[in-house]
Amino acid sequence: MQRNQLSGLCLIILFFAFVTTGAAQTPTPRPSDDGDVIRVDSRLIVVPVSVTDAKGLPVAGLTGQDFRILEEGRAVTLEGVSAADKVPLEIAILFDVSASTDSMFRFQVDTAAKFLRGVMRAEDRASVFLISGRPVMISPRDTAERSAAALQTIAPTKGFTAFYDSVATATEYLKRNAPQASRRVILVISDGEDTNSDRIAKAIQDGYKKVNVNTIDSKSLYQLTVANRNSAAAAERLRVIKLLQDADTVFYSVNPAGSSYMLNKMSVFGQENMQRFADVTGGGAFLPKFRQVESKDAYQNANNVRQNSEMLDQIFSQLAAELRAQYLIQYYSESDFPLNKYVKLDVGLQNRPGLRLRSRQGYYVKN
Repeated sequence: MQRNQLSGLCLIILFFAFVTTGAAQTPTPRPSDDGDVIRVDSRLIVVPVSVTDAKGLPVAGLTGQDFRILEEGRAVTLEGVSAADKVPLEIAILFDVSASTDSMFRFQVDTAAKFLRGVMRAEDRASVFLISGRPVMISPRDTAERSAAALQTIAPTKGFTAFYDSVATATEYLKRNAPQASRRVILVISDGEDTNSDRIAKAIQDGYKKVNVNTIDSKSLYQLTVANRNSAAAAERLRVIKLLQDADTVFYSVNPAGSSYMLNKMSVFGQENMQRFADVTGGGAFLPKFRQVESKDAYQNANNVRQNSEMLDQIFSQLAAELRAQYLIQYYSESDFPLNKYVKLDVGLQNRPGLRLRSRQGYYVKN
């Protein structure tokens, strides 16, 4: 090939390389389903919403015309609304196997297994985690029957509780493995107390290093431990909330401690945590008033077992109803919010009085 022909060919190749590279780097607007142009740098926001009537029954048949969303007080245009029967369910169920939930453990296991079999369809998947001294997954994403069977193999233990780490691990697992177009739910059966998550344990140990534990009195040492634990727990609350929000996950909990949770500050904080997680994600934190089942009166124990079982059935039935009433709303946010800002959402119904709605209260801006 002659030199001038080779030079011309090189110029042509360079020209096409430049055009191709430039096209890949230049954002191209794309049309939405209704023909409007949406910028490629707009963020797709997913808002799980459950709607029930005054009796707690799921409300079906709602459309985009029935919902409205305000983002930091400004109305947004909804991209789409999908009902529960159109979107697969991805649920991670977390069981606290520490001593704090020992007395009611078997009732919880059996009822939760029944719940999975009742609420899940063929296309739905569940994963099962233990809340113990560290997070443990005993069953990855699987069918209702296999997940329920995995649940019924677990037993309570005596030991520490890594509550925050377990919720964080399950949330990250759903974010990595659940299909993008799915309803992600975490269900926790626990009193919410944490004694062994990594950041909790480290904060306590770091506190000990700052004093001479051989010379400090036991009361002062206890107060130091509580102060360091509480400070770390407050930070963990924020960390887990952000993880739940980033994973578009709805949080539910059932606290088997019942009214006894008021007996100590750690239990109160644990229930407050679970209530907060539920509020910000659009879920629920159930606190059944279980009756004592380990008294000296065998007849009364048997009667209380029956009543406790009925109470658990009612709670899981209500939860199943909410999941069957869940919608997945999507919209594109084009507001110029800074990275990591918490954006407040106000989700409501239009011209639908008498209905009850749960939804996430906001999201964190991410890349």
